[in-house]
Amino acid sequence: MALSKLENLYRQMILDHAMHPHHYGSLKAASHKLELRNPTCGDVLNVQVILKDNKVDQVAFSGSGCTISQASASMMTDEVLGKSPQQIEKMVAVFSNMVTGNPPQDYEEVLGDAAVLEGVAKFPARIKCATLAWKAIYQALANGQQESTIGFMRHDQ
Repeated sequence: MALSKLENLYRQMILDHAMHPHHYGSLKAASHKLELRNPTCGDVLNVQVILKDNKVDQVAFSGSGCTISQASASMMTDEVLGKSPQQIEKMVAVFSNMVTGNPPQDYEEVLGDAAVLEGVAKFPARIKCATLAWKAIYQALANGQQESTIGFMRHDQ
């Protein structure tokens, strides 16, 4: 398949996730919640998680933002289901490296369909948009809090 056809396929996949996001909504019995805002562009994401046997049993997100932030959140929710907080921590690190142009060799295996966001590295202004959901789930699980917390991405993140 020609590179341009592959890029078009990835572009369509991103648009589909943004227009028809997976796991969009809220969870009544979420054990971990976090709202994270990107102050540079106004994206806001709420991530909610239910852990069972130390693995993500259910996950949901809501909020508003650009196509990249919404698509990335949708893909993230698909990929973290059934994963432990430790596995998610690795996924977040791999995703961050990928969108900054330094993907490890196994990034496609670790990230699954979310690897299509690799092209974000060509658009530095969109890196924070793409990483917002990933940082939100990481922070929600790392905090281990039952209550919702609000965080802001720093300008240097």
